Amino acid sequence: MATIHINATSRWFGNVVAVNGITMDIGPGVTGLLGPNGAGKSTLIHMMSGFLAPSAGTVTLDGQTIWRNAEVYRHIGLVPEREGMYDYLTGGEFVLANAELHGLPDPGAATAAALATVEMGHAADRGIATYSKGMRQRVKMASALVHQPEVLLLDEPFNGMDPRQRMHLMDLLRQMGSEGRTVLFSSHILEEVEQLATHIEVIVAGRHAASGDFRKIRRLMTDRPHRYLVRSADDRALAAALIADRSTTGIEVDHTEGALRIQAVDFTRFTHQLPRLARDHGIRLLEVSPSDESLESVFSYLVAS
Repeated sequence: MATIHINATSRWFGNVVAVNGITMDIGPGVTGLLGPNGAGKSTLIHMMSGFLAPSAGTVTLDGQTIWRNAEVYRHIGLVPEREGMYDYLTGGEFVLANAELHGLPDPGAATAAALATVEMGHAADRGIATYSKGMRQRVKMASALVHQPEVLLLDEPFNGMDPRQRMHLMDLLRQMGSEGRTVLFSSHILEEVEQLATHIEVIVAGRHAASGDFRKIRRLMTDRPHRYLVRSADDRALAAALIADRSTTGIEVDHTEGALRIQAVDFTRFTHQLPRLARDHGIRLLEVSPSDESLESVFSYLVAS
């Protein structure tokens, strides 16, 4: 069973640090690489697949250095986020070319099997130029699977897929993980990771932020302080009522917005107490909206935890 070991690995481009001192192991099963756009996910995957050399540290597969190691490449399949396809080829020709590059004994049979796996056999003779985004994603998947790799790396694989295609790909990745293959996929969408990954790694601004099963990370996200913008008929009276409640740790009157900025540390209690206190004090609530529910704010909290 294949394991990728990333040890104190960094990658920079000029003065820009894309990956900063990350250490983690990616083993058998399905792992989600979660982080906001620009976090360094693609750079990390490119180092794991041998397309980029680490600027510092090491990236190995079962103890063998991946960078410039053709033998290791035989065990890795990559589905990049960028297209990088040849529109003048048919889908079948594109997958066949990869089968031949790997020196497979029967590239034609391997191509047919890979296309059937991703349900693209019916479109094998069509030009890639005629494919939808979802079809392009699936033929890239077939190309990555044609040599039956032990390790599969996917960068934002669900982009452009319709719901049926997404469900089929999720089922396929779950099956591969249950077979003992090492599957890693990146995403900035929490729900995708929640539905599929048995283990997740979170990176933010090039740094390793959290690691573990999804429930553990989700708990950290739920327990973080929540910030709300609240408008009411009497902001000062509402602030006085809320500040005495243990669900909040900070309340600021924002005169510019004409609202309260509230930091709640007990999310469940706050959501129950706010309408109750407003009712008890005869205060009408005009607006209650979260002010920090972006993934970036969630991930930033994980980094500081």
